Amino acid sequence: MYDNILFPFDGSDGAAAALHHTSELAHWADATIQVLYVADTTRDSITVVDGETVDALVQQGEEVVEEAAKTLDTLGAAYDTDIVQGNPAPTIVDYAERYDQDLVVMPTHGREGVSRYLAGSVSEKVVRLSPVPVLTVRMQPDETFAFPYENILVPTDGSAAATAAADQLVEFAAQLDATLHVLSVVDDAALGLDVRSVTSGKDSEAAATDAVETVVSTAEERGVKNTVTHIEHGTPVEGILDCIESNEIHAVGMGTTGRRGTDRILLGSVAENTVRSAPVPVMTLAEPSE
Repeated sequence: MYDNILFPFDGSDGAAAALHHTSELAHWADATIQVLYVADTTRDSITVVDGETVDALVQQGEEVVEEAAKTLDTLGAAYDTDIVQGNPAPTIVDYAERYDQDLVVMPTHGREGVSRYLAGSVSEKVVRLSPVPVLTVRMQPDETFAFPYENILVPTDGSAAATAAADQLVEFAAQLDATLHVLSVVDDAALGLDVRSVTSGKDSEAAATDAVETVVSTAEERGVKNTVTHIEHGTPVEGILDCIESNEIHAVGMGTTGRRGTDRILLGSVAENTVRSAPVPVMTLAEPSE
C-alpha cells in the first residue's frame, strides 16, 4: 500500500522521534524510506572557507542525513537519502510527486498553551499543497506513539473529498486489522435559533448518519471486522478531539477539503486545526483532482 515513504528530515529531536515511528510503518509495509534534506534557498547560506565557496546548509544536510542513516541502519529499515536545494514545502511536494512517493511523513513540533505551533510551518504548507497523502506526527516530550494502530478515526461529511479519503483509509484499517471509528459532526452553532434551523438540524443529522453509514458499508465490503459509529454535535474539531480522547484513538485520517451544500465540515481549515491539535498521528488526503 505504501511502498515508498518520503521522510523530510532536519535532525531535530521531534524529527528523530518521528523517524522511529516511520521505521515501524515501513517495516509493516515492507517499504523503503526516502530520507530528504532540503537546503533552504530562501536563507543566505553561502560562505567562504579557506578560499573555497561553501554552502553551509548543504554541509549541514550531509551531516543530518548521515545521522538519519545511522538510526535506520540500527533499526534495520530499508532507506535511501537525498539532499536537494529549494524552498522547503513546495520542494518536498514536488519531490514526492516526481519520485512516486506513496506517503509523506512530516513531524510537527507542538508547544503548550495557545501557540499555533504548526501555523505557517513547512509541515502545514505540505499538508495544504501535497496531492500525496501526508502523515503528520506531533512529537512532544510526554507523547509516544505505538504502531500498528489499533483504533483509527475517520471523520466524514459525506462529500466527495471525504468519501475519497475514507476509501483509502478503510483499506489501511483493513490491512492493519484495526477497529475503524467513523465520525460525523453536526455543527449546531451554524444552525441558528429560528424554526427553520430546527428543520435544518434534522436534515443535518440525517446527512451525518448517511455519511457515516456510507463509510461503514465500504469498510464491511473491504473486510474491516470492527466498526464503531459516532454522530456528535458541536464544532468539527472539538468533536474530533473529544472522540480521540474518549475512544483511545491511535490515528486519524481525513480529507483536506470537502463541502456538503454550504456546510463547512472537512474544509482545509478543519483538517489543519486537527493536525495542529490532535495528540495522535493525522493522515490527510487531498481531494482528487477532476
